[in-house]
Amino acid sequence: MNKRMRGIEISLLACGVATAAMAETIGFDKDAAGAAPAGWTGGVTGRGSPRWTVEADSSAPSPPNVLKQSGRGDFPWCVKRDVSLADGYVEVKFKPLSGKEDQAGGVVWRWKDSDNYYVARANALENNVSLYYTQNGKRITIKYVDAPVAANAWHVLHVEFIGTHIAVSLDGKRYIELDDSHIAGSGAVGVWTKADSVTAFDDFSYGALAAK
Repeated sequence: MNKRMRGIEISLLACGVATAAMAETIGFDKDAAGAAPAGWTGGVTGRGSPRWTVEADSSAPSPPNVLKQSGRGDFPWCVKRDVSLADGYVEVKFKPLSGKEDQAGGVVWRWKDSDNYYVARANALENNVSLYYTQNGKRITIKYVDAPVAANAWHVLHVEFIGTHIAVSLDGKRYIELDDSHIAGSGAVGVWTKADSVTAFDDFSYGALAAK
């Protein structure tokens, strides 16, 4: 386990919430530029034409590559479908690049299909963090919280989910913590944007957690 994953495990143990069972970080640096990363599937909830590609980015937290969404859609997503987590965490570094309607970066978990999953996102136009569940293709708000989200800067979005308990943190600060039971069981994990957001993602991490 690398130092970064060990740090996540220590923080969880310190909170007395969970123990980490496994962890993986994906930097997209082994993938060819101009195509979707191997093992990932991109799509959209609703309508649109998302474009998920690996691109070179000199500002990447772990250069040389990032995963970039440069198309448009209601709610574009890109998931690692060979992952199936019921209880765990998901984390990503994201950089909102542009967008007139939205400049959002998010993560999804317990992803069953394009119409059913949880999503947490941060938005640079609205300066907030929010938690939703998407059920039968309809995105439903659970909670919004004001938070500073600078445009054209890298941020870290982190979510822990065990049973009905969900905790959402941005840049090391926890903004949302609550219980919700709308999406149960295991599912895939991935990243998410909205509308005309052009967003870069790097260092996507996920792992299983077990309640103490």
